[in-house]
Amino acid sequence: MENDVKYIFSKGDLERKDFSIVFKANNKNNYVPITQTKELYLFNDCTITTKLISTLGKSGIIVHFFDYYGNYTGSFYPKEQLLSGNILIRQVHSYEENRLTIAKAIVNGIAKNIHFTLYHYYRHGKNELKEYLNFLKKDVPNLLEKANKINQILMIEGTIWGKFYDSFQYFLPQEFLMNKRVRRPPDNPLNALVSFGNSILYSKTITQIYHTHLNQSISYLHEPSEGRFSLSLDLSEVFKPIIVFKTIFDCINNKKLKIEKHFIKELNYCVLNDEGKKIFLRELDERLNDSFKHPKLKRNVTYKQCIKLDAYKLIKSLVEGDEFIPFQMETKL
Repeated sequence: MENDVKYIFSKGDLERKDFSIVFKANNKNNYVPITQTKELYLFNDCTITTKLISTLGKSGIIVHFFDYYGNYTGSFYPKEQLLSGNILIRQVHSYEENRLTIAKAIVNGIAKNIHFTLYHYYRHGKNELKEYLNFLKKDVPNLLEKANKINQILMIEGTIWGKFYDSFQYFLPQEFLMNKRVRRPPDNPLNALVSFGNSILYSKTITQIYHTHLNQSISYLHEPSEGRFSLSLDLSEVFKPIIVFKTIFDCINNKKLKIEKHFIKELNYCVLNDEGKKIFLRELDERLNDSFKHPKLKRNVTYKQCIKLDAYKLIKSLVEGDEFIPFQMETKL
């Protein structure tokens, strides 16, 4: 897992001691150097001292909180260090003038990255995927071009995801299939993995945007709303197929996660147990931190860094008027 990201699964107390974060649980003290930490993820009940909160704020360390089902519930978000009135004004102006264009770019990016993800299975004999792959490559761009309202774009996005979920029947084992997408709470193992993976990616995106001049509350595909970081929802969407779902498919098809061993199934819900979460987080982190040589930057970057690069591309679009094109796995841009 990432060295600068700490995941806490046990109940306990968090406090500061000298230059370290101390996690106290089961009569043991675990020390984490503050200078080596960027994010904390809490998956259980923890108490945090005000002294530590003050230190986290000054150090720019973000804390993400999750409920019993693995759903993201909120973040401790330090005071923003990169405030820019100019960028804020441009974000608002772009929302009013170019919302449809940016929303279409995001949905097109989702389609392209789903196509890349599923083409692997088509290439290995899953011919049943051909119709959906054609829809993604040919129909989606035409539908987006004709759309002139945000609701129409959202309907296209919903169709893309719906057909994507339907395609799982061709390459996932029967016991992991789901009848429909159920979120709160997830009702079967696959829904549990999707909800958990999406929550983690969303929180990772929050952290990446925090280190830019963008305002988290102004979004384009999702409706801006109080109480959530809407822009993180936007920018995380195109990474779901290549980060969250590729991790899910790998964990399932290579039997890294097993229903009888890594899930808690009750009457109306299904969640990953702690061991399952740790396995999934390890695999997700490996994928996020996998690196490649960027075609334009001419240096190695990780997929996690690509989320921030998308934020920079959006800023460049706002400031210089460049077309915003979210990350595409095929071109690595």
